[in-house]
Amino acid sequence: MEENLIIEGTNKTPVIKFYYENGSIEISGKSIPENSIGFYQPIYSWIDNYATKPSPKTEIKINLEYFNTSSSKCLLDILRKFESIKKAGKSDIEVLWHYEADDEDMMEAGDDYNSLVDLTFRLIKV
Repeated sequence: MEENLIIEGTNKTPVIKFYYENGSIEISGKSIPENSIGFYQPIYSWIDNYATKPSPKTEIKINLEYFNTSSSKCLLDILRKFESIKKAGKSDIEVLWHYEADDEDMMEAGDDYNSLVDLTFRLIKV
């Protein structure tokens, strides 16, 4: 079952665009859901399924304006799932972490994730 996962964003949840066939992953907007685990559960399931037959190259574009503490844990869980796919030699994975030029917190968050997972990270100032 190789389906894309598209979740429309709200003022509390990010836009999710996961495209199976070309390994294009995008998380953008704000992530402050009432129930982060509940919101991110279908995303974990999709990644677990993707891990069985991933694209040779996976590009994860993260462009968040803001996320809360519980979302930060969920993001780390997502990145760790992709790290497992990379370590299994199944996909070449690159994370494009976008942040506003004046948003030091978001830049530091990207740096922190970069140090926590073994994935290729590019910090992109916008």
